[in-house]
Amino acid sequence: MSESLPPGLFGDDAPGGGYVVLARKYRPRTFEDLIGQEAMVRTIAHSFALGRIPHATMLTGVRGVGKTTTARLLARALNYKRGEIDHPSVDLDPPGEHCQAIMESRHPDVFEMDAASRTGINDIREILDSVRYAPVMARYKIYIIDEVHMLSTQAFNGLLKTLEEPPPHVKFMFATTEIRKVPVTVLSRCQRFDLKRIDSERLAEHLGAICAKEGVKVDADGLTLIARAAEGSARDGLSLLDQALVQKPGASVSAADVRDMLGLADRGRVLDLFEAISKGDVKTALTEARSQYDSGADPALILRDLLDIGHEAARAQALGAEARIVGGADWVTRVRGLAASLSPAQLSRLWQMLLKAFEEAGKAPDPIAAVEMAVVRLCAAQSLPPPEDAARMLRDGVSSGPPASSRQDMGRQGDPSAPLNATPPATAPAGEGAGDPYFRSFADVMGRIKSEKDVELEVALDRLKVVRFAPQGELVFVASPEHPRDLVRRLKAFLEEHTPFEWSIRSTSEAPAPVESLAEKRKREHERQLEDLKKHPFVAEALKHFPDAKISKVTSPADTSAASGDVVPMPAPNAPASPARKKEADR
Repeated sequence: MSESLPPGLFGDDAPGGGYVVLARKYRPRTFEDLIGQEAMVRTIAHSFALGRIPHATMLTGVRGVGKTTTARLLARALNYKRGEIDHPSVDLDPPGEHCQAIMESRHPDVFEMDAASRTGINDIREILDSVRYAPVMARYKIYIIDEVHMLSTQAFNGLLKTLEEPPPHVKFMFATTEIRKVPVTVLSRCQRFDLKRIDSERLAEHLGAICAKEGVKVDADGLTLIARAAEGSARDGLSLLDQALVQKPGASVSAADVRDMLGLADRGRVLDLFEAISKGDVKTALTEARSQYDSGADPALILRDLLDIGHEAARAQALGAEARIVGGADWVTRVRGLAASLSPAQLSRLWQMLLKAFEEAGKAPDPIAAVEMAVVRLCAAQSLPPPEDAARMLRDGVSSGPPASSRQDMGRQGDPSAPLNATPPATAPAGEGAGDPYFRSFADVMGRIKSEKDVELEVALDRLKVVRFAPQGELVFVASPEHPRDLVRRLKAFLEEHTPFEWSIRSTSEAPAPVESLAEKRKREHERQLEDLKKHPFVAEALKHFPDAKISKVTSPADTSAASGDVVPMPAPNAPASPARKKEADR
């Protein structure tokens, strides 16, 4: 971590003893002070040790991550000289002969240019004219160009030749936040370093250490909020910390003070909002969103916090106990509860809808209205079937009966303690009785795959023509170009996961007899049912009077009675029609 600099060192203290902002006061003065850039420092150290020093370096990254500071540290390292040490070095403590002048931007051999204000070819021509002369004092003549992407096309073209073959005593260092705007002809002539965003936890630790040196106190949760708001930028984090320290002069700054300063909603209340959305409780969700807005929360930040909660729940669901969730015990418990109550597809759907709402909030004339409309959509989506069930319904072309929310409500009527989004226990497929725990037929395999909701594998196997199935580990099927390339690998992994022995799965180009897939069998059975139904006297009479009518679906009496609760059974084909039915048919 950086330490407070002595007065006057590197020019970071204001003249006359004025206040120096934390971002300047704690600017890194050695490579060890650079937070989260260990890979870059290691590469530079190795290049110095091997004498393989590039003539041009491109530093890129988000604002405030330390690009210009790193360029100055590199200029110091290349020209480091102290006592008997007269070679490039990454060990800059204590400072060398040229260090202070370089950090104060007054060294005659280190030129700094801001391309945001000097963009033309004439500015570059000044550099090209001075390149030919040797350094005045230092080992290398170094040119630092900040925001290099803002140079004009003519300026870039004028720089190319010198950049490719500079004199041995010249080094170029470029810094930019928009690496895509730099011509590839320039990038190909530079060694590129991408400075990483600083992890929120590490930045919070850094801010805590600075608070200790300043003799002030900020709650750990408040530092975490500042680190998250900084989005990986050390300078932004220090600027926000500067602002937080004046919230309560002489007293401890709490997380609530930081939230008010940043315009954030209370995390616990945002979690309440997320839980209401997951239950489809639109009234509670709308009331909570409006209440947070009335308390000063920024609408866009409410959506962003909801996105963060959805991300944490998805990670907890995927990683289980290994997932690291930042927060108190109650927060961790509630996030893990969300992960257990929602399916991966539901969390993914919530994430996508929240992301769309976040974009809309930035364009809407009234952001809170966009948030409330998003809440309505999110709550309505909870009554829809899970995406994997919807995909199966579309494939089969059948209705799923009551919506998912109704089925869940009916389940809770029998068990009031059941969670809102609890999934009913899957029915064990045939062949998994107490005395026979393995698959007895390929239909048993399909039943287990369907119960585990592996829709992609289920759809692929539905078209599979099985020639031979041995319960003890063999499956032969007819090869087809329609099958996915990894079908055998996925099916083998599934079978071996559910049985204690190894499976032999292979394809064949010829079958000893015609073989049907499950989908073809269903289609054939459906066609047979249609033909049988057409022979029924009542149906035949109806088709006679309505020649253009078609039978689209055959429903069994059990299914119909389950849907309507009161159905008159269809008489047998040879049974005489009752007078009332005959009269109705004649009419």
